Amino acid sequence: MNTAFLEEMTGVLEQELVKLKEELVNLAPNGKKGNAFDADYDNLGDKEDESAEKVAGMGDAYSLESELTTALRDVESALAAIKGGTYGVCKYCKTEIAEERLRARPTSTSCVACKKTLTQEL
Repeated sequence: MNTAFLEEMTGVLEQELVKLKEELVNLAPNGKKGNAFDADYDNLGDKEDESAEKVAGMGDAYSLESELTTALRDVESALAAIKGGTYGVCKYCKTEIAEERLRARPTSTSCVACKKTLTQEL
């Protein structure tokens, strides 16, 4: 991978990192506890219908928090791979991942051919 491309991807990933952290902080106003964000789930309500509504909302918030946390981990891993000199190398076949794929999905860890093979197996 050439230096200009790696610098470009570093910038893209760093912007995504900031965005994800902001979203997690907004979702978890109590901030970060250890390696996890401490989302605030308030009282479930006094009435049955209020409780059901709040539980459903909590499920949505938990799902979003989980997705954001996974995305954050992927971005941090990609940035570490850039620093470690392994960014853009398929973890399965060890070939270089196409720049077009990395521009479309900067956190990719597999080439298109390996990804197709994996998804066909599922």
